[in-house]
Amino acid sequence: MAPTVLLADIGGTTTRIARAGVDGVPFDIRLETNDSYGSIEDLLRTYLESLGGEPPRCAALAVAGPIDGDTVRLTNRNWRFSTEGLTRELSFLRLTVLNDFEAFAHGLPLLTRDDLLEVGTGRRVAGAPMLLSGPGTGLGTALILPREDGYEVLPSEAGHMRLGAVTTDEARIVAHLVRDLGPVAVEHVLSGPGLVRLHRILSGEQLSSHAIIKAALDGQRQEKESCHIFLRLLGRVLGDLALAFDAKGGVYVGGGIGRAMAPLFTESPFRTAFEEHPPYLDRLSLIPIHVVTHATPGLIGIGEIGRRLLVDG
Repeated sequence: MAPTVLLADIGGTTTRIARAGVDGVPFDIRLETNDSYGSIEDLLRTYLESLGGEPPRCAALAVAGPIDGDTVRLTNRNWRFSTEGLTRELSFLRLTVLNDFEAFAHGLPLLTRDDLLEVGTGRRVAGAPMLLSGPGTGLGTALILPREDGYEVLPSEAGHMRLGAVTTDEARIVAHLVRDLGPVAVEHVLSGPGLVRLHRILSGEQLSSHAIIKAALDGQRQEKESCHIFLRLLGRVLGDLALAFDAKGGVYVGGGIGRAMAPLFTESPFRTAFEEHPPYLDRLSLIPIHVVTHATPGLIGIGEIGRRLLVDG
């Protein structure tokens, strides 16, 4: 049997795990709920033990947190591991660990038009920076810088920037959050848990993010209003980031919450809020925006990293 590489896209709530050959295309894909496991080691070991034949001896992991050294900690889950320890424990010859949105960004060039939903109009500038950001358990962000021989990906922790208010309803939301949480970070609202907080403040109802989005898609007024305010705030923050990095190469919205909300973007205030940054409305109106609708884009990206591990030996 040809050699394979273990792939995992490890989020705060769920993990997508698979393996790939020298083409980097994921197969044997499984979606695992993190609450079912005590650690990343347990999750990966369970998957490996279920495989027949020769197990993968290389692994590429995308992790929802910063990668600053041997010890890796998830930002929104109490999991951590040592890359050296994990390599020994699971008998890997090579292990690569990336931030999850950094890995996602490596997969963007491999997506097709069918994997993207355009929001508004715009025209990308070849060679210009591209911004990838999106709400899931937190708010992931990465920057893609085209180079002559390919591209460079810069991970970011922009989800932990402070969130400000522009309108009176936003001021009310921020005031509630300051009372409950102290200083308010962007992902305190722009995430799955953030949508739950936002809807509770606006309606008094405690619903899951899945239930809020489903009701909004079904046309329920209160839930739709909560989603529209969420998308307005998301648009404004992504407009901020697009200006900060001059992302004329395009803005891509990822994350599980972003994907689930895809049908709501067009009629929401998202694009207007993205552009309303005087005096740069015209500048931002030219930037194309796409929502990534592919079900497992993180695996596509980490599959590309895994492919390089196998090819490079």
